[in-house]
Amino acid sequence: MGKKRMTMRRKESIYGYIFVLPWIIGFLAFTAGPLVFSFVASFTNYNITSQMDFVGGENYKGLLTEDSLFWTSLWNTLYFVIFSVPLTTIGAIFLSALLNQDIPGIRYFRTLYYLPAVLSGVGVYMLWMQLLDPGTGMVNLVLSWFGIDGPNWLFDPDWTKPSLIFMKLWSVGGSMLLYLASMQGVSKSLYEAAEIDGANTWKKFFHITLPMITPVIFFDVVTSLIGGFQIFQEAYVMSNNGEGGPANSLLFYNLYMWKQAFTNFNMGYAMAMSWILFVIVFIMTMINLKLAPRWVHYEGEEK
Repeated sequence: MGKKRMTMRRKESIYGYIFVLPWIIGFLAFTAGPLVFSFVASFTNYNITSQMDFVGGENYKGLLTEDSLFWTSLWNTLYFVIFSVPLTTIGAIFLSALLNQDIPGIRYFRTLYYLPAVLSGVGVYMLWMQLLDPGTGMVNLVLSWFGIDGPNWLFDPDWTKPSLIFMKLWSVGGSMLLYLASMQGVSKSLYEAAEIDGANTWKKFFHITLPMITPVIFFDVVTSLIGGFQIFQEAYVMSNNGEGGPANSLLFYNLYMWKQAFTNFNMGYAMAMSWILFVIVFIMTMINLKLAPRWVHYEGEEK
């Protein structure tokens, strides 16, 4: 009986490994393999075609001490992250609170506000380039109705990044849906108890709703932070095929890395940039995870 059980266990283990083998092969071939290769290549002068000589830490030294555009791209990206993540998070929470009402036709409003999240990226960027045109754009036209002389938006270095942040606020529908679902999952008994104690709408929102949806806020902040550091498409499309906009004001980190890799063919240099970005994002994520217990509350959790 013991030998039979071992044979059955061994068979089950073999079948398990066979079923998981495609994923293991895919992981090694398309994730782990490229990661190891990019780390090794970051210490070389790899140029995609033929050259791949070991240069030690020259790529990293050049980035940190000699390349001013590296610091420009990093600052542009940090600026975008610092402003876009809080604003989109607050905007999505505010919008979901408005849409979390039991009134006639609310489903149509939810659909309407979610639509921008499912529209094609490049098409949306082209649309916003038209809307933000300083001469014929709808945004400046509306501002002129109130006697405001609109800025040059994508043609003014001081307004290029705020333009992208403004555009990002328009597409908070995805996050809004997450917050809406989490708000609808808050127990009604909590609100009823608060009403008995005399709490008004604002107190219920800040003392019940917000604490109960902090796990979703935490998830959204972390993923938005990672996504913000990876901004590329917007800058590429809206700065004339990756030129970086006026005075390099739209030269974000990923765009500069792409230019080094596929325009200048400095692939080793670009891979060094990718690992620096990985370290930055990893540190920021660890800081968020470390701070999470101070403000993220899980239902039923004992502290």
